Parts: sequence; structure tokens; C-alpha cells
Amino acid sequence: MKIQEYADRDMLAIDVANVLAGELEAALLHNDVVAFAVPGGTTPGPIFDSLCAADLEWERVRVLPTDERCVPADSDRSNERLIRDRLLTNRAAAADYVPLYVPGKAPEEVLPQIEALIEPLRPLAVLVLGMGDDMHTASLFPGMEGLAQALASNAPALAVARPQTQPETRITLTGPVLDGALSKHLVIYGEKKRAALERAMSLPPEEAPIAAVLDGMTVHWAD
Repeated sequence: MKIQEYADRDMLAIDVANVLAGELEAALLHNDVVAFAVPGGTTPGPIFDSLCAADLEWERVRVLPTDERCVPADSDRSNERLIRDRLLTNRAAAADYVPLYVPGKAPEEVLPQIEALIEPLRPLAVLVLGMGDDMHTASLFPGMEGLAQALASNAPALAVARPQTQPETRITLTGPVLDGALSKHLVIYGEKKRAALERAMSLPPEEAPIAAVLDGMTVHWAD
């Protein structure tokens, strides 16, 4: 793991967008199709605002969320909404989106068909993650039911998460999918999350799920 520090969040957003564009371009040289997994939430928005204009063969990029809340796609709680509004626009509108949640269906019902879409895309070419103050990443939360299975080396691509600290059921990429990405980036802001990351480095993944994916990770941090 290496930590890249920035003077401010604007500089971070521009630099990370350039790095991601370069990595996607390199991956496209060697693959017909590449997978790009990204978080929702507010943190990646400014990065997406720059990245969406990158001159890439976006039609060969498959964008998928690292996790999704089981809410309608037009909900302000939807990761799909953020990704479509901020990333899949401008030149990046040509990319294909792979949703993790199908409205009107119980998540367990549709996992097999969504996993069938994801498996041919593994390993992920480029991964961007966020992290909560509680050291969760994607929808892998400390102490949640099923966490050990979702972190296991033989875990399927997706897991249903029902963390007691959250209001919605979620669908998440599992530990081996996230950790197996060829390029991994974590974006965090503020001293509180920097301290949480440093704490996670000394904890087992069951207590700090981000610890399961830190090997080979580039951390981008600004206060």
C-alpha cells in the first residue's frame, strides 16, 4: 500500500481522474473489454466530473458499482444514480453499465444472473473504493452477518448485505473480486478517515473490512 497526499481535494480529483484514464487506456490495449468498478456516494463525484471527458474507447468499458443499495435507481440513495449522473456522461456515456440491483426482485433471486455478467469481466481492470469511518468498504461492514463468507477466497462474486447499522439491504462485490483487481485505488478525505485507515492496518478484516484489500492499493488522501 502507498499513500499519495494532495494539497487539496480539487487537485486530488484532477490527478486521480488522470491516473484512472491512463490505467483504463493501458488495459484497453490488451483486452477487448475491461471492467471498471467504482463507488457511489459524494466522494468520487468530482473525480467522475473530470474522468467522463477522457478520450477513451468507452464503448469497450463496462462500469459497475462496487455495491448498491436496494432502492430505485432514481433515489438519491442510489449509487447507480450518482454514477450515471456524474460518470456516464460526456464521452463516458458510451460505456455500458452493469447494475447490481434489479428493482422489484428480491436480491437473492437475481444474484446468479448478475454474477453471470460479472464473471467474464474478472479480474477487474481498475477499482476505486471509498471507506467509512467504521472501516467498511463497498458494503462489507464490520461485524455484519455473512462477512466472513464474503471475504473468503472462494466467495462468489456478489453477496447480499444487511448491516444492522444501515437502513437498506445492499448488494456488494465480495472480497476476492475487490482484492483481485489489477489496479486498486482508495480515495479518502480528512484526518478522521486517515486515522481510521491507519487503525485498520493493525486489525483483522472481520473488524476492518478495508484491510482485506489494502495489499497493492494506492491510497489518495486530502484533508
